[in-house]
Amino acid sequence: MRILLVCMGNICRSPSAEGVVKHLLRNNKMDQEINVDSAGTHAYHAGEPPDPRAQRAAQRRGIDLSRLRARRIAQADFEEFDLILAMDRENLEELHSACPERHRHKIELFMRYARRFEADEVPDPYYGGEKGFDVVLDMVEDAAQGLLETLRQR
Repeated sequence: MRILLVCMGNICRSPSAEGVVKHLLRNNKMDQEINVDSAGTHAYHAGEPPDPRAQRAAQRRGIDLSRLRARRIAQADFEEFDLILAMDRENLEELHSACPERHRHKIELFMRYARRFEADEVPDPYYGGEKGFDVVLDMVEDAAQGLLETLRQR
């Protein structure tokens, strides 16, 4: 199975989610059967590492994001990935607009898998302070655990 996590610039939310999901998959010995990647709907930061604040927040939780690099979603991604998870409604709409109709069923909001948080969107921490990155990690950890439970049931 292949999962793609998507935000706008691919330097804050989606790489944080990628790091968390990969970490959980490794810890649950599921990393050989599930491949995870992230991308942005825009190419603002293509080739750049995740935001330093995202990296620091993840590192405090034992997750290394330093090797990740931002990229824009490609048309081939709609074919290659089984599940494409948007961090918010704006990026969900962007994905639906860009995606061929036959693959739109793969696209959903990442937070639909959350168990503790009721919010359906992961807020963009880019223009805020350090605390926003911790909130993002709390939310993506919750949704990632719910995603893992759902994948186990399949």
